[in-house]
Amino acid sequence: MSASCNGTSREDMKTIFLVDDDITNLAFGNDALCKHYNVITMNSGSRLIKMLENHTADLILLDVEMPEMDGYSTIKILKSNEHSKYIPVIFLTAKSDTESELTGLSLGAIDYIAKPFSPPLLLKRIQMHLLVESQKNQLIDFNDNLMEMVDVRTKMIEQLKNALLKTMAELVEYRDSTTGEHIERTRLYMSLLLETLQKNEKYQKEIESWDMDLILQSSQLHDVGKIAIRDGILLKPDKLTSEEYEEIKKHVTFGENVIERIKKNTSERAFLDQAKILITTHHEKWNGSGYPNGLKGEEIPLQGRLMAIADVYDALISERPYKKAFTHEEAVNIIIGDSGEHFDPDLVDLFLGIADRFKDIANETPQKNDEQEDTAAANTENADEPGFSK
Repeated sequence: MSASCNGTSREDMKTIFLVDDDITNLAFGNDALCKHYNVITMNSGSRLIKMLENHTADLILLDVEMPEMDGYSTIKILKSNEHSKYIPVIFLTAKSDTESELTGLSLGAIDYIAKPFSPPLLLKRIQMHLLVESQKNQLIDFNDNLMEMVDVRTKMIEQLKNALLKTMAELVEYRDSTTGEHIERTRLYMSLLLETLQKNEKYQKEIESWDMDLILQSSQLHDVGKIAIRDGILLKPDKLTSEEYEEIKKHVTFGENVIERIKKNTSERAFLDQAKILITTHHEKWNGSGYPNGLKGEEIPLQGRLMAIADVYDALISERPYKKAFTHEEAVNIIIGDSGEHFDPDLVDLFLGIADRFKDIANETPQKNDEQEDTAAANTENADEPGFSK
């Protein structure tokens, strides 16, 4: 075993392992390369494997025909080991037939050089392969750095999107100084409903393609159209006229228009499509008496049927200027009473299984004398629905 021409090595040189059972070939190869590389010579494949347990090389020159362990057997071990599998290997051999060369290359060698070799040619081939390897590693590093930059930028954009989304949603609630946490609570209720839905075999096929995070984010915009409702109606604590109630109902159409305008200025559609579904369908009713389109039963998208339960439950347990808050038990009984009328009966059953967790969420995000998110529920044609959500 030897290192460079004078027995020393230089840190700025690449390291080459030269493996051959012929001592003359080792000396010849070392002389040809030692001025340019740190050359470590060894006379068997087993010694190479042993050396690689604690050291590594930039390139391996490997003889094919060796006793005990030939070059083909040796490279199989190299390529099966995580520590050595990426070290480039060049076969040195007296064999010049196509089949032998093909065998070597198929086992993972990057080149196949016949002996006796020309020192200048060997040097040039090694330089070429090390350059390619260096460029490949640089490309890998660049790609890793690029992916890291993309991940950082993506997270920043996601944070910005979430901040803008939250601000946009809260604009609806901050129309009054006595704002509550309706948006956050309904998002948490939806999260709980979706989590439970995933465990229900009936809905597995329908929801397998859903992006749950996207639905939860978009749920925060379900009432965004209320931005366009006049304060005189939205904040009215008293009885609404039929005409005022019809105006309130237009918040669904206003919200749909907001989403459509945003769509015209972006290629991002998945999030906006989910937001549109929730905006336009969470006031539809199972019996077809809801709005804006009078959809009935499973004509109403599943997302909208879920949102209806989350939205109405929160309206029921929240205090409004026009009503006192219902207790959790009263809210649950009202939803049960509207099963098959307002709500999907199967989803009501699902809700009942997790109703106590709804109560926990409500207690963890207490009311702050919530603003009139559902003014139209009071003293109109919907007076028989105590917590009716506009």
